[in-house]
Amino acid sequence: MTTTRETVLKIEDLKVDFTTNSGAVNAVRGVNIHVARGETVAIVGESGSGKSQTMMAAMGLLASNGRTAGRVLYNGQNILGLPIRKLNDIRGKKITMIFQEPMTSLDPLYTIGRQLAEPMVEHGGLSWSAARERALELLKLVNIPEPERKLKSYPYELSGGQRQRVMIAMSLANNPDVLIADEPTTALDVTTQAQILELLADLQKRLGMAVVFITHDLGIVRRIADRVYVMRQGEVVEEGETAKIFATPAHPYTRMLLDAEPEGRKAAVADSRPAVIEGQKVRVEFSLGGGLLTKPFILTAVNDVSLVLREGQTLGIVGESGSGKSTLGRALLGLLPAEGRVLFKGQQISGKGRAELRGLRKHMQLVFQDPFGSLSPRMTVGQIITEGLLVHEPSLSSAERDRRACVALEEVSLDPAMRNRYPHEFSGGQRQRIAIARAMVLKPELMVLDEPTSALDRTIQKQIVTLLRDLQAAHGLTYLFISHDLAVVRAMADTVMVMQHGKVVEAGPTEAIFDQPREDYTRKLISAAMLEHLAA
Repeated sequence: MTTTRETVLKIEDLKVDFTTNSGAVNAVRGVNIHVARGETVAIVGESGSGKSQTMMAAMGLLASNGRTAGRVLYNGQNILGLPIRKLNDIRGKKITMIFQEPMTSLDPLYTIGRQLAEPMVEHGGLSWSAARERALELLKLVNIPEPERKLKSYPYELSGGQRQRVMIAMSLANNPDVLIADEPTTALDVTTQAQILELLADLQKRLGMAVVFITHDLGIVRRIADRVYVMRQGEVVEEGETAKIFATPAHPYTRMLLDAEPEGRKAAVADSRPAVIEGQKVRVEFSLGGGLLTKPFILTAVNDVSLVLREGQTLGIVGESGSGKSTLGRALLGLLPAEGRVLFKGQQISGKGRAELRGLRKHMQLVFQDPFGSLSPRMTVGQIITEGLLVHEPSLSSAERDRRACVALEEVSLDPAMRNRYPHEFSGGQRQRIAIARAMVLKPELMVLDEPTSALDRTIQKQIVTLLRDLQAAHGLTYLFISHDLAVVRAMADTVMVMQHGKVVEAGPTEAIFDQPREDYTRKLISAAMLEHLAA
């Protein structure tokens, strides 16, 4: 029983407040959580419920406008409010954290080996040579392929799943007692997600550490957690053993979370509708490494892919991390150099420079996978959303731009009063909605949506799916919908393309792909998604 284990982390009456331009925000309101050694505790709730802010406060990682009250006990010692020097003896060493967005957490200017070695030098007292040897051991421990080469790689050269494994390796460098995992599988496909969860469970068993798992995915919680805390609006509304919470949830909010799932199907678009974007044998290659005496390694990220996306159509692109989904989307928008031809409404855009494409940018918008990395921390949400209007509709008055920002925020279910806040004052899910609003404000004809719901809980996903459908019906929008979440793809797309290793494995109408997949790889993806669904 977990009650017989030694308590390693205890949070008592924790409160977190933020001072903002719109007044005080009470993000966490008297939360109590305890974690035993070797135990897995899940904290669940919708975006903005206070899950991440609770643990960020416990780690002393709040933004400068954040204030805390209460106690955070590590092995009986109150670490809340400790001086930075003393706190650094604990965090990063005895209590470590895997963040929600690995690309933001990894420094793009340093190799993976350097970033793994640094905390061992700073916190573990190792020499650089010893730390590099330990870094190689850690990459092997988390099952990174070609670990020697990956040590010399930069974050952008790794897939999302590989970057998350690097973050896990980094968190294990100094043998922690507590590992806090903040949505560590959010941006991963179902098969990679399963691998990461198995890896964490295996590491926990071998190392005996406690794990605090922050997530909105209840399927994951049911598979890995011993106990669950359910948070809503900064408070814990229900807690208990996982099996009991799922079998007999006591709070209506918990029942709502368990019942949430994207619904409905999209009607197929007729082949007679005009093509909006066409790709003909699109190929994208990256040259990696190389030097005076060695040839670079050529990575073919997209391998001769052809597609036609018609007006009002939604094409869902699915596949594992590193399959080329996001790279294809960027190549079609002219954001990456590519071979082959790309046509927008019959006009060839491949090979054109930035100046030639600038006039078309308003009509082709991209919602990025990593909202925090794509939102300027120095700009308010209102400024972020209206930045595109300054470029593409310069004649608008400031009052009209502000009105358009308010409308866009309302469309993505955010309060327009929030437009004076900064990105760091929002949860991961809220930042994703801000990114969607920034694209929507220009009313484009084509939207490339790269994992637009990956950071959102199921209840908000349903709202976003409904919102995107309504916008599409009202304005005849065309969507290229890139996602690893097959439930969302099935609800959104009328055609689906399955990618693996840069190639198209299978493509066709959504129902045909899901109900009668021809290829083993497609069946594997669907099977993994079904297991996740059944677990929930």
